[in-house]
Amino acid sequence: MERPSLESIYMNFALQLAARSTCLRLKVGCVITSRDLERVLGIGYNGTARGFPHECRENDAGNCGDIHAEINALTKAGAHEKDKVLFITNAPCETCAKTIVNSGFTKVFYRGPYRSELGFEILKKAGIELAMI
Repeated sequence: MERPSLESIYMNFALQLAARSTCLRLKVGCVITSRDLERVLGIGYNGTARGFPHECRENDAGNCGDIHAEINALTKAGAHEKDKVLFITNAPCETCAKTIVNSGFTKVFYRGPYRSELGFEILKKAGIELAMI
């Protein structure tokens, strides 16, 4: 019996988290782990602020009012942890990529593209390894 890799398990977890999103346009899930993949540090999906109604304001890209999955996961992961690994269902936007750079990540796994390539360019320039799984 072939065992699934931890990378595939975390990506599947991110896909499951995406199902909780209230965004009408793009449901995104995120898992943050330690560098050795032994600890989950934070999870998130795109949605509104805690305690607010679970609704998407608009279907227009960039105007729905939701917090991105990476930001929601980062609020739980803590800035003190270095060399974090990120599993995200869709590649990060420009703003989330900048936040990833400033938050001590070494690797980003993603499943699908985002509407803009700017996030990729920022992560590559910062020396963060990217892997599509």
